Amino acid sequence: MVELKFSAGDEVKIGLAMKEVSGTILESYEKDVVLLKLDSGYNIGIPKDNIHGYKVVKKYKGPEIKYKKPVFKKGKPTIGMVVTGGTIASKVDYKTGGVRPPENEEEFASFYPSLFENYNVKVKIPFMIDSSSMSSDEWKKVAFEVKAFLDDKDVDGVIVTHGTDSLHYTSSALSFFLRDLNKPVVLTYSQRSIDRASSDAKFNLECAARFATSDCTEVVIVGRGSINDDFCYAMRGTKVRKLHSSRRDAFKPVNCLPIAKVTKDEIEFLESYNSNRKGKVVLDDSFSDKIALIKFVPGTDPSILDYYVSKGFKGIVIEMLGMGLVAGEDSKKSWIPAVRKAIKSGVVICAAAQTIYGRLNPNVYSIGRDLEKAGVIYLKDMLSETAFVKLGWVLGHRSWRSYDKIREKMLENVSGEFSEILSE
Repeated sequence: MVELKFSAGDEVKIGLAMKEVSGTILESYEKDVVLLKLDSGYNIGIPKDNIHGYKVVKKYKGPEIKYKKPVFKKGKPTIGMVVTGGTIASKVDYKTGGVRPPENEEEFASFYPSLFENYNVKVKIPFMIDSSSMSSDEWKKVAFEVKAFLDDKDVDGVIVTHGTDSLHYTSSALSFFLRDLNKPVVLTYSQRSIDRASSDAKFNLECAARFATSDCTEVVIVGRGSINDDFCYAMRGTKVRKLHSSRRDAFKPVNCLPIAKVTKDEIEFLESYNSNRKGKVVLDDSFSDKIALIKFVPGTDPSILDYYVSKGFKGIVIEMLGMGLVAGEDSKKSWIPAVRKAIKSGVVICAAAQTIYGRLNPNVYSIGRDLEKAGVIYLKDMLSETAFVKLGWVLGHRSWRSYDKIREKMLENVSGEFSEILSE
């Protein structure tokens, strides 16, 4: 067996029987296995007996301990940045093979030196968690930090770095929580960490910074517009969804155009947008967590609604089939009686589409008309994730608790959640 004289962090080329593989050595807890992070970013285990030879391309000198504090310079745009976690705020940890977040502002600045050279950046790190662990508590903390930056007269716009998996929920929450925006609020992400050659982190962040200094006073997500390193899209925070699990252009606008096409140097606006820079932002983060999002599928037992009613839930969004259908009276598992019962007990039920594209129309079929007559609020082309967040926000306001007021607010186009014009 070849004597192996490399250690975690070393960049190596390893010769196997049929090919050569390149990557970075990770710490392995299996004494007979070498753990290698390939240049593609994936980790593999190689039995030591299978290694026919190797070459150390670059020795690992260990992480830098000292990081320089970013220097503010007059004449440069100033951005407020709220760092919450996710791949964009992480780099490889050679002990685990995974990624880890920065420990402070200085280390985060070391990830993206060109950004901090071109902009004055004020950083807040309220927490660092996986986006799948986000809840309304974290949405409120982010909104609070964003508002503080928006109230800072020296800040031109705000960036929120965030994990991808629940990014569109947070963008919806900020769209409702932050009223009367006077500066851009830009959420951005990366699918691949800054260490990887195919990383989208740096480009997304540079495009986000460019948009954060524009005159568009809306909440948007900025991310890759294609799989290439050519441009990003700025997409309205209530009209965007993650549509791919791993591609760099994972997020797409739904039932509308992107607001703009963005590079690090220029912006091409594609849609109308708000540009009001007067007045003071209002933080309106009232929210009720007693809400649910249910996907109707054929054969689903309608007693699931009884469960939520018994648990004290105040609102339910049902992702319905087609133009807004669930099992009707011709089914052994008709949902209509359960829906009527839930609404009579005081639960608000809204309908959103499963189809992603297009809009609901309760008037096409009798089931839809029956559901609407029972009190179901049909939310046109609002995305189900946006509907979930908006329903929690509306129900969080005690002064809006009557059914008529809730219906009025759910159908009000508060933050561009409805498309005014939608082609068939």
